Amino acid sequence: MIVKKNPQFPQNGPLGRYGKVLLYVLVVVLINLVGVNLFTRFDLTANRVYSLSPVSREVVATLSEPLTFKVFFSANLPAPYNGVERYVHDLLQEYALAGNQYFNYQFYNPGGDDESALINQEQARSYGIQPVQIRAIEQDEVKFQKAYMGLVMIHGDLVETLPAITSTEGLEYRLTTAIKRMNNKISRLLALPEKVKIELFLSSSLQAVGPYLNLNGLEDVPRRVAELVGRLNGRLYERLDYEFLDPSSSTAAATAAVDKQIMELKWKEFRNRQGQIIPEDHGYAGLRISLSGESRSLPLISAVKVPIFGTQYMMASVEELEEILNVAVEDVIGINEKIGYLSSHGTLPLEAMAMPGQPRSEAASHFNVLLSREYAPESVSLEKMSSLAGIRTLIIARPTEKFSDYELYLLDQFLLRGNKLAVFYDPFDELKPSQQQMMMGQGPSYVPVQTGLEKLLAHHGVKIEPAYVLDQECFKQQLPQNQGGGEQPIYFAPLIQSRHINKDYPFISNIKGLVMLKAAPLELDADALKARGLTATRLFSSSDKSWLMRGRVDLNPMFMQPPAEADAFASHTLAALLEGSFGSYFSGQPLPEKPAEKIAETQDEAENQDDSAAAKAPSQNPLLTEGLLESHGERLETGRPGALLVVGSADILRDNIVDEAGSTPNAQLLMNMIDYLNGREEQAVMRSKTQSFNPLVKISPENRALIKGANLIGLPLLVVLAGIMAWLKRGARRRKLKQRFS
Repeated sequence: MIVKKNPQFPQNGPLGRYGKVLLYVLVVVLINLVGVNLFTRFDLTANRVYSLSPVSREVVATLSEPLTFKVFFSANLPAPYNGVERYVHDLLQEYALAGNQYFNYQFYNPGGDDESALINQEQARSYGIQPVQIRAIEQDEVKFQKAYMGLVMIHGDLVETLPAITSTEGLEYRLTTAIKRMNNKISRLLALPEKVKIELFLSSSLQAVGPYLNLNGLEDVPRRVAELVGRLNGRLYERLDYEFLDPSSSTAAATAAVDKQIMELKWKEFRNRQGQIIPEDHGYAGLRISLSGESRSLPLISAVKVPIFGTQYMMASVEELEEILNVAVEDVIGINEKIGYLSSHGTLPLEAMAMPGQPRSEAASHFNVLLSREYAPESVSLEKMSSLAGIRTLIIARPTEKFSDYELYLLDQFLLRGNKLAVFYDPFDELKPSQQQMMMGQGPSYVPVQTGLEKLLAHHGVKIEPAYVLDQECFKQQLPQNQGGGEQPIYFAPLIQSRHINKDYPFISNIKGLVMLKAAPLELDADALKARGLTATRLFSSSDKSWLMRGRVDLNPMFMQPPAEADAFASHTLAALLEGSFGSYFSGQPLPEKPAEKIAETQDEAENQDDSAAAKAPSQNPLLTEGLLESHGERLETGRPGALLVVGSADILRDNIVDEAGSTPNAQLLMNMIDYLNGREEQAVMRSKTQSFNPLVKISPENRALIKGANLIGLPLLVVLAGIMAWLKRGARRRKLKQRFS
């Protein structure tokens, strides 16, 4: 067949060969231009990691004053740090798209030695951003280099710095919470009815003993604190009022120092190395920040016990004081919500004394650090109802001492007022053996705890069994070679798989796995819950391969074995959340009496007793003894909607489980639960968007073999089938052409 060419057009159409190429280039350019201005993004990640959270969009969309991000990143960083810079750029672009006209950001390159880089370096250092050392691999060699990787947020007169961003994990959460905090701070500062008062108590008498306590330059402290307050004043809209008080020269200042419990140092007469006699005296040192009845006392001098050297005294540096003052001012102006932490009844302390050269004692100090970033943790006791004033959420962690009925009544009424109670319970008190007993191979003993709190929880529908949950799906310890090597299962440290975490609640739905430690089983009493109209939810539970250790507890992994009976295995609830209107445990009962020792401990009430003869001798007051007085409404029988969180382990709060950065699933779970109780669920969801722990889904050995066989045989088989189909199709086409032209 002969095809004739059209003489009016060249062989490659009316534009010719080069015209087509130019047309293609033009189309590509136009597509790119359209893509720059009209584009959309598809975030296909499970938790929408690369999309801005709703709370972040809301924060930047409601800015009322300019917010500027200055980002200092060295150019041409090696992997993976170049990815961090790219993520920061994309994230700020997302903020800018969601924000209003007050949001803007700018990148600076402080890397290099040219003039502009030096100017940028100087600017970065003025904001407290210093270069960090990173590792780079070039030509099969590991090299170290210094790079700037920080940013500063300037909102009104407030400045907040992230000096080193070496990871993208949780970055959106950090930025959004910082913006919210600055926004709240500005609003609160501008609305203050009076200035925040900062008082420095420093006795001039301390200058006589300062050199012998390693406290040099005491005479210069008032000037340095005044300069520090001046700098803070410039950033806090001039809302600080500073005053220096010398209790050595002013009786009124000395009286105020005693009233405000400022640290006092006393010393006896001594002779120095030069033979000079230093007379006996005393002095005060400390800071007091106050505003409208709210106050904080800050130590200026700290005492630390050092082995061999004894007690050592140290003065806080200016940098430390600036940070401490800033946090204290935020506390007294009320931008950090209070979180109550019960410090009595043998609970796990939030802070432990750190003795140099010795291991830290058990504490929840890392959890305290995480709490302090978002809230104002406040240690409380149960002496009177006013101890819980201003607190919406109270945490009780590992109580070991008995609660009186009066203290249970305070907790009962606290919950009925619509507040939130979080209980981290350990059913046993661990008694550690003496050093001599340890040398003889004796381990710790575990005594069941009966604090009385159990009956309050049981009344609301949660029973805690005095047992530990052991699980075959548990943490496995690597044994050293001298012990035979291999893995040692730690059955009392269950690994909570994703399928055993309740995904109905967004604040924990992103958590893929947890580790528990010495957890007690919880039993939800369906009848009690139904009778009181409460909603109970299992937050997470152990696996179906778990069992209970009751009676004599021995947590030596060498002597633990799973039970032989199949019916001993069952899944157990380890954390539960109760919500609704709680009914009083003391309903229909007389008002519990306040213990006499508690009355004496309460100074205000003791003074009231002195002032009131009737109260001092109630038997002589007919108004109280003869039933002439009747009162109503002094206590609640049913409460407003509240929440009760019960977790069967207090060890998950300890420093060996919770990391200070808050990046582990356990740390995120704890903070998410606290956020949920405080109505910050969106913030909790944003925190757990990025998960460093993403375990693979476990499958059965049969399915694993099936998938493996499919990969080995199935794919080649598919290729062969595709080849056969193509060969048959080609043969059919050949036969069709042959029939057409034959």
